[in-house]
Amino acid sequence: MSGIFTPADLGPLRLRNRVLKAATFEGRTPDAVVTDELIDFHLAYAEGGVAMTTVAYCAVSEAGRTDRHQIWMRPEAVPGLRRLTSAVHATGALVSAQIGHAGPVANAASNRLPAIAPSRLFSPLGMAVVQRPEVADVRGIVRAHAEAARYAVESGFDAVEVHFGHNYLVSAFLSPLLNRRRDGYGGDTLARARLAREISEAIRREVGDQVAVIAKLNMDDGVPGGLRPDESIRVAQLLEQDGHLDALELTAGSSLLNPMYYFRGAAPRREMAAVMPSPVGAAMRLVGRAFLREYPYEPMYLMDTARLFRRQLAMPLVYLGGVTDAAGMDAALAAGFEYVAMGRALLREPDLLRRVARDSAVRSACIHCNKCMPTIFTRTHCPLIPVQGDRHA
Repeated sequence: MSGIFTPADLGPLRLRNRVLKAATFEGRTPDAVVTDELIDFHLAYAEGGVAMTTVAYCAVSEAGRTDRHQIWMRPEAVPGLRRLTSAVHATGALVSAQIGHAGPVANAASNRLPAIAPSRLFSPLGMAVVQRPEVADVRGIVRAHAEAARYAVESGFDAVEVHFGHNYLVSAFLSPLLNRRRDGYGGDTLARARLAREISEAIRREVGDQVAVIAKLNMDDGVPGGLRPDESIRVAQLLEQDGHLDALELTAGSSLLNPMYYFRGAAPRREMAAVMPSPVGAAMRLVGRAFLREYPYEPMYLMDTARLFRRQLAMPLVYLGGVTDAAGMDAALAAGFEYVAMGRALLREPDLLRRVARDSAVRSACIHCNKCMPTIFTRTHCPLIPVQGDRHA
């Protein structure tokens, strides 16, 4: 049997295998709390064989959501989260909470709260100017991350995944394009990495070894002037030296400026324009080709860049990007990655891993059309298969 199915340690955790369900928006929390539909969504992956499924996206504050429908970590959210973690644990799988602040990716109009970025900028997502937080505000965001991690522990999560990618707030602070501050949180690499390091330290101080702490880190923003691999490796080395994280999950692209750099494959411009609220939808129709650029899909498409990180780091790494079959999983392990994460392939077939365990020749049916992307605004699913009725419905 493939080594991917052998148990593995992740910080204080013992995983039943080395495959994680990557965080993908679920579109099942209309009132910003857990629903039965959300529980069923994650049960499908847990029963399908993954070692750990990731709940996305649990914002650290009300203003830190990408829109007002998302969960934000507060006492009112805990009972529902406990139901979710208990249900997943009953299958033998573990469950992680992705926590973070959306920053410039937040839709201020939907949240009815100002969006923030390291420096003032115009956000095409919220169609508004994003505000610059003062140092006291930044320190409050650090505290909010620690508090969110504490709520995750109280809710029964086994891990927290801190979002340092996709030009969400921390990723925006890391970006030389988006961060033009000169107050200790901006300037050279060391200063721009300060927020990520302070958040990692605050979370570890708050939770100790009760849960694993993972960070999702951009290797490459995929935009001119943004964070590039050489500088991101330096950030990763600083995080490794600090010793507050149990693993890094490597990713790429910018939800703010170039989302397809991460997804690869077809760009569903027409479908995205149809479901996005006005005036964003109208803008998508006009400039969608510039925003949703197309990059050809190929298996393991982030591997060449990820190997650069593997060579420079000793800490455990999660490989993400184009994993669809046993051969890809084995290739990631052979390249030195301790775990793999899967997103779209599991969205198409939640039981894919269980079938791969029975037959290593099984391949994902996902065709990378990316038409699942627009469904995040309603109820995330693969539109090429019939919508499965949630068992609580």
